Amino acid sequence: MQWRAKHGDKDKKEHEFTGFLDKGARLEGTLEASGVFRIDSEVKGNVISSHSLILGEGARVEGQIEGNHVVIAGKFDGIIFAKGRVEIQAKGVVTGEIHSPCLMIEPGGIFDGQCHMLAASESTKPLTLPIRVGQ
Repeated sequence: MQWRAKHGDKDKKEHEFTGFLDKGARLEGTLEASGVFRIDSEVKGNVISSHSLILGEGARVEGQIEGNHVVIAGKFDGIIFAKGRVEIQAKGVVTGEIHSPCLMIEPGGIFDGQCHMLAASESTKPLTLPIRVGQ
């Protein structure tokens, strides 16, 4: 079964939910997800996501996250490696390290640790065009 985020018709495949872990579930080990994945439970271990990973308000995650776009509204303790953006929402609490080219912390969000700002990937670097001077 597939779930879809409500983002209109723009590239539907990009915004498909591949799954979620709801309250009451506990996972210890490695979780790999493609597409948008949401966690609202307890996880101890590694979470690998090729697209978007959302830690909801009920999430209590300890370990390492490797992803593209990471949104945190719950609690996370560990190391985050993100190719894209890391967002800590108003109720989010992050303790540990963040390695990312972009970090956003909403008012009320808490970050206690170290942040390593990475260079933007080649696909997101600004395009420089040479300008010809006419004589």
